[in-house]
Amino acid sequence: MEPRLTMVTLGVEDLAASRAFYQRLGWTASSAGNEHVAFFQLGPLVLGLYGARALAEDAQVPFDPGTFDRVTLAYNVGSPAEVDAVLAEAEAAGARILKPGQEVFWGGYSGYFADPDGHAWEVAWNPIMPLDVDGVMRLPE
Repeated sequence: MEPRLTMVTLGVEDLAASRAFYQRLGWTASSAGNEHVAFFQLGPLVLGLYGARALAEDAQVPFDPGTFDRVTLAYNVGSPAEVDAVLAEAEAAGARILKPGQEVFWGGYSGYFADPDGHAWEVAWNPIMPLDVDGVMRLPE
């Protein structure tokens, strides 16, 4: 198996509301979606939005919305100022700020927001793993 991640799918309660949230962030929904699923191109990755109950059923796991899903998504940027700007943009689009931007123990700067379904997004500046010209994080070998 090659080391690759091609898509992250979030189980959402209200697909229309979640699609609108990400569109308010300026992201464009793909025409590949329909009334049951939405897709957004995120650089080399795809974000999928799918009904939470249907996603649990598809994965054959119990649907339990009351627990932290143990997944965070990361959105890396080029500076601490960009972290604060993205957090502000997310909040204006309807996100709940979980942790404001701040210096962190590993030497970077990050904060967290939650989308309308509580999915946690980390917005981070990482001086050890900067983004390339295409906005892709390239890990050191």
